[in-house]
Amino acid sequence: MNARFSSDPAQARGRLVAEEESAFRSCYQRDRDRIIHSSAFRRLKHKTQVFVEHEGDYFRTRLTHSIEVAQVARTIAGALGLNQELTEAVALAHDLGHTPFGHTGEDALNALMAPFGGFDHNAQAVRIVTALERHYAEFDGLNLTWDTLEGIAKHNGPVIGDLPYALADYDARHDLELYTHASAEAQVAALADDIAYNNHDLHDGLRAGLFTEEHVRALPIVGPCYDEVDARYPGLDAYRRRHEALRRVFGVMVEDVIVTSRGILAEADPQSARDVRHLGRPVIQFSAELWEELKQIRAFLFARMYRAPAVVEMRQRVTCVVEELFPFYLEKPEYLPKQWRQDVAEAADQTALARLVSDYIAGMTDRFALEQHARLLGGPGGAGERGGA
Repeated sequence: MNARFSSDPAQARGRLVAEEESAFRSCYQRDRDRIIHSSAFRRLKHKTQVFVEHEGDYFRTRLTHSIEVAQVARTIAGALGLNQELTEAVALAHDLGHTPFGHTGEDALNALMAPFGGFDHNAQAVRIVTALERHYAEFDGLNLTWDTLEGIAKHNGPVIGDLPYALADYDARHDLELYTHASAEAQVAALADDIAYNNHDLHDGLRAGLFTEEHVRALPIVGPCYDEVDARYPGLDAYRRRHEALRRVFGVMVEDVIVTSRGILAEADPQSARDVRHLGRPVIQFSAELWEELKQIRAFLFARMYRAPAVVEMRQRVTCVVEELFPFYLEKPEYLPKQWRQDVAEAADQTALARLVSDYIAGMTDRFALEQHARLLGGPGGAGERGGA
């Protein structure tokens, strides 16, 4: 049974284009299903988190990450009496707007788009699900409910100040109340994202050999989990030992969020989902103690993984790919695919054209961006460099 402050599909804020409701699925279930069936969701298979897609088959991609986030989010939502379908929809959509090459690609595209309204992956996710997906007869985008769109736009908190153009454009037509916090369900999706990447970045970094078991055993949370595994399963082989320890790290984070958030919700006593939005602070949080420990883990990962020489070298390479593709397409838009030509013809000025180019590059997978760069500009990349995958 859902709590009184959960999001009730019967009270959902509706869609920009009115539709007849399904007899078998709630509006949030339909949102989730449309996200899963979208082209942008499928492309996440070939967009990576830290490593580039062709560097290895076992590293997380944005797709596997999104599935892990959704699983964690459903668990937390169920424990707190929240709507699991809305939580899952936001979790599955939260990374749709990411560029190729993760945050490296986003930083490069944001710098290139600075004269044209900037680039932000959360705003781009809203643009994808409201405009760029074009499969339905009656509307562009996926025509998701207000509740899901709100969660995608502000699951990390209120969005204030200068808005990225992609978010400002849609918000002007369909007010997402960006100044408030999102629903508890969207807040769960945000914390589930933190839990998933904290855990799998440790796992991927170990697999890549960027640090060792002994290094991570010195970390808070992680060290005690290894000690527990060693005491219970002495002599366990290295791979199983790692898996058993890191799944316990997962469990510690999930349990902390559930216990802490129950306490916050009990103290705040919101009577509705609207009360949650207007409380003025998030209701889904880590405890202060665990948050301090997670900051130590993030500092370790930043130094040993995100700034590892091999990763920095790859970051420099893929930054050049984005920096060179953008002006190429801006100067020669005839090289954009045929289905983009009508939009190019209708572009009123250089800003409108730059935003089209940004949309196209942002939608690329790691592999496709490297291939296009090699084909159009003669740079390294493409199938010849995927032999090690």
